[in-house]
Amino acid sequence: MEDIREGKGFKGFVEKLTLGITRVLEGLPGVTDVRFVEREPAERRFLMSWEHKNDCVLPEDLRDFYLTTDGFTLSWCSKLDNEPVPLGSMVINRVAKLVPLCQSAVFSLPSAPTLSDLDTEEETEGSTGPPEAPHFDERSRIFELDPCGGNGKVCLVYRNCTPGEQAQDSEVWFLDRALYWHYLTSSFMAYYRLMITHLGLPEWQYNFTPYGPSPQAKQWACLYQPLTSYSNLHLDPTGEPVLNKLDPSKAFRSKVKQPLPKKKSAAQSGGSGGTPKMHGSAGRQSGTRR
Repeated sequence: MEDIREGKGFKGFVEKLTLGITRVLEGLPGVTDVRFVEREPAERRFLMSWEHKNDCVLPEDLRDFYLTTDGFTLSWCSKLDNEPVPLGSMVINRVAKLVPLCQSAVFSLPSAPTLSDLDTEEETEGSTGPPEAPHFDERSRIFELDPCGGNGKVCLVYRNCTPGEQAQDSEVWFLDRALYWHYLTSSFMAYYRLMITHLGLPEWQYNFTPYGPSPQAKQWACLYQPLTSYSNLHLDPTGEPVLNKLDPSKAFRSKVKQPLPKKKSAAQSGGSGGTPKMHGSAGRQSGTRR
């Protein structure tokens, strides 16, 4: 594998696997230390063992991905005051780490609350909105694809599962830090392209939530992803989006200046007040002449 690593064949393989994103990142200003972790393909017997153990069928695109490389890790840094700061991270867990989402052993006491206690019984069937959110109980089988650096979890989700039956259909969902579910894509390959498009920037998954990423994450996105960074529109009480709209006809129309009121001169405002002063001055002058 060392010979392939240094050869043009391996470089071309990385270009195809990463959709050319390594070359794009290296051309961005301030980006440094772009690292792609090389991994061997997963063996078919490991994939079959995973399916048998978890009673789920891997989607075809994810199976092909693991037969190409057992996981995916690409990271890059940005220079800040001439110091590299870890910024971008793209991760797809290895087959060995594609484990069910479970709660910590700290909450294993019989009387302790469980994740299933967070489930609601609201029915969303027949709605035209997003699909029904996954459940933390036996109705769903959830596996972690990306830990998101502690900002949440991207999960491979099988919904509407029946105990004792093998689950077939899967989707990709994002679980935020408040344990709310947000739908991402219907297939792994669509999510993979989405991850590459967002350059693995911090909190990019929060673009698909009602509240969006943090202000700091938005600043990084505007710096390195100005064409695709966006924020959800906020609606006013009438249902219209709240935007800063500029109406040139109102902003730049000519304004007629109102004439300022003329100040009355001293002679006009009080002629009697100025006259005695003038008489007094004239009287003193006449007295001097005498």
